[in-house]
Amino acid sequence: MNIKLCIVFLMICVHLDGKNLLEYEQSPYLLEHASNPVNWMPWGDAALQKAKQEHKKIFLSIGYSACHWCHVMADESFSDKEVAAVLNKDYISIKVDKEELPQVDKYFQIMYKKIKGHSGGWPLNMIIDADMNVYFVGNYISKYKNKYSKGLMEILPYYAHTKQFIATNRFQNRAEILKPLSIQTLKNALEEEYDSIYTGFGSRAKFPQVSKLLLMLDIAQKTHDNELLRDFYDTLDTMAMSGLYDHLEGGFFRYSHDASWEIPHFEKMLYTQAEMIKLYTHGYLLSHNPLYKKVVDETIAMVEQRFAHNELYMSASSAQSDGVEGKYFTVSVKELQQAFKQNPHHKQLAEVLEFDGEGNFAPNRVHLCFFTKKRPPGYNQLRKDLLRSRTKKHFPFIDYKINTTLNAMMIKALFKAAKIDPHYGQIAQKNLIALQKAVFFQGDFYHLYIKGKRGTKKGNLEDYSALIAALLAGYKYDKNPDQLSFAHYLIEHAKYQFYDNGVWYMSDGMLHVVADGDDKYYQSGLGMMVENLREYSKLSGDEKYNRLADTTMQHYRSIIQSKLINTPSLARDYLNNS
Repeated sequence: MNIKLCIVFLMICVHLDGKNLLEYEQSPYLLEHASNPVNWMPWGDAALQKAKQEHKKIFLSIGYSACHWCHVMADESFSDKEVAAVLNKDYISIKVDKEELPQVDKYFQIMYKKIKGHSGGWPLNMIIDADMNVYFVGNYISKYKNKYSKGLMEILPYYAHTKQFIATNRFQNRAEILKPLSIQTLKNALEEEYDSIYTGFGSRAKFPQVSKLLLMLDIAQKTHDNELLRDFYDTLDTMAMSGLYDHLEGGFFRYSHDASWEIPHFEKMLYTQAEMIKLYTHGYLLSHNPLYKKVVDETIAMVEQRFAHNELYMSASSAQSDGVEGKYFTVSVKELQQAFKQNPHHKQLAEVLEFDGEGNFAPNRVHLCFFTKKRPPGYNQLRKDLLRSRTKKHFPFIDYKINTTLNAMMIKALFKAAKIDPHYGQIAQKNLIALQKAVFFQGDFYHLYIKGKRGTKKGNLEDYSALIAALLAGYKYDKNPDQLSFAHYLIEHAKYQFYDNGVWYMSDGMLHVVADGDDKYYQSGLGMMVENLREYSKLSGDEKYNRLADTTMQHYRSIIQSKLINTPSLARDYLNNS
């Protein structure tokens, strides 16, 4: 056994101070669970070997600090001594921050989908063994049984002793339907999924899905389809005026609970802001719609106010404040009525808000959602008046991790926004220098930087891809040759670590997860890398990187054919380079 594992096992043996091994971690999410009565361990060889040696199964719980249901489960179950007693007796319990170890999360999300037949989410809770056999999968689980499912107090004792695991390999034999890859099939797939009533994609909970919208725009422009172009702009208008947008401070929430974009899940993610800044900048440059410029300016201002720290950006803010979801971001009926009294346009505002004296979020609470495509008269005054009452509330917890991927995405978005206002390019250049200083140490490249501490997790494909993209955007902004050469250096390193005969991998750790190109919440590391290869080839004149992109696309062609618009970045590359 190596020295590191010996130290971990020694820590396990002498750990008697009422905390668990998570107290030695850097992740804010893991530290939140350090005082749980559950004997949590971080993901790694030590935990897996302990499970093998003690012949115990593993209770694996994956989440992140801004996840509402992760907090609920922590309060209900992981802080509960009765649940902890069962876990500590029968299981080795492992906690994972999905933003710290995205490759681990991806591996088990793939397992979840194979078993359940649909995508999972967070918290992701699984019972596995040290050989990665899966016995149980679930998301939020209550302590006791309810009308929807069994509770932890039924699940844990049963699976602690069963020997029957789920044979996930049998799901791999399903034949994939490969559709012909063409502009028409992609267009048809977009139209099938597009919500022509409320805009956007999907029929229930809705995410912005920026990569999919950019694919829609590309197809509309290539085919001169005015109807598809109208759908693109309608979606931008709706998201900017809906409950997905924070009309008082700017910026976008993570997703909407409903098809009409009215009530969001109130997390604010750095990646959402980066993606939406990119989208609305693009929209403004094409249409010159002043609403889009306001959205860009306000979102950047919000990020600088809430997320910026020493020219770097923190990762996310929680949906909760004072333990209540949406408390900070919603207003009381009384507050709204008082603001209306001071506003000469109160009748029109009430009409486009569809406000009838009742709350739309809770009986006496309102979340602003404007059912109109433009900001109505009185909007700015209403905003100013309601902001005064908001300043008295506590802002939600901010996950202070400095995530390499998310920072690089934000920097690239700022470089794009510099086409609207050159000042944003100056901010981006300063932040790009700060990011490189933070995440490179003694020749190593790290995934995270937390409170001045050097990260412990090495950079993954997403980190390389996002930073290369930011460097290329920086080079295009002011033609600094150092940025182009450093982008080349990182491309070569990424290729060495993560590429093998047309296949890209998420990381080079113990879980060798293939990058699949899914742009689920933001552009995938694979999608970014293919885009980087094309861009670097164009900027440097070196065609071998274009050929590398072609080889990658040839390998992933069948994946695009089976998923079509669920790999929109790769589909866009097919459209523009086939």
